[in-house]
Amino acid sequence: MARLHQQRWCVATALLVPWLSLASPSLVKVAGVSPSWAVLWLLPWALVDGPVSGALAGLGLALLLDGLHPGPLTQIPALVLLGWWWGRIGRRGRPIERSFNLGLLALLGCLALNLTLWLQLALQAWRGGRTSGLAGDSAPTQVAAGVEAGADLGVDPRLFATPGWHLSDLLGAGLHTLLSQTLITALLAPMLCSLLLLLWRQQSSSLRS
Repeated sequence: MARLHQQRWCVATALLVPWLSLASPSLVKVAGVSPSWAVLWLLPWALVDGPVSGALAGLGLALLLDGLHPGPLTQIPALVLLGWWWGRIGRRGRPIERSFNLGLLALLGCLALNLTLWLQLALQAWRGGRTSGLAGDSAPTQVAAGVEAGADLGVDPRLFATPGWHLSDLLGAGLHTLLSQTLITALLAPMLCSLLLLLWRQQSSSLRS
């Protein structure tokens, strides 16, 4: 393990992720959609510091980001699994350096993250449909009030808080944002992730010496 997690300033760079998520700079948007900053930070960290550190970093990032959008949706499962998977890749074979590989890993990570959120929205919709007949109009209201994080996917949670929604509704509501975020994340990964990889590897070399 590269022990990057033992350096406070290295760990502190993770705070840039929620800050950039809130700032949402317009210069790095595609069709009004920002990249997944969590993926862009976590990918090089996990590749250098290993699966355990990657999973823990993913957990910390998810808790920070979930705190920005209170509700039943969470990024914890996706970011923890991605951090562990990328850490395993970094520990096996040759070091990941090519721009294409970084872009592909970032694309898959962003896609997996968004799909897990879609799945959670679908489960919330199913539960809302099951309980709406018993609780009247209160169940859709409760679900809608608690899933503000769905706005990141371009999805109106109130649509899925009512019974009888269809898969086409989910695809039509979030597909545009999914494709835009995946594209901009994959395009930025070769540049940003390469710079972070270089920084983390230099730091890990200095720790060993």
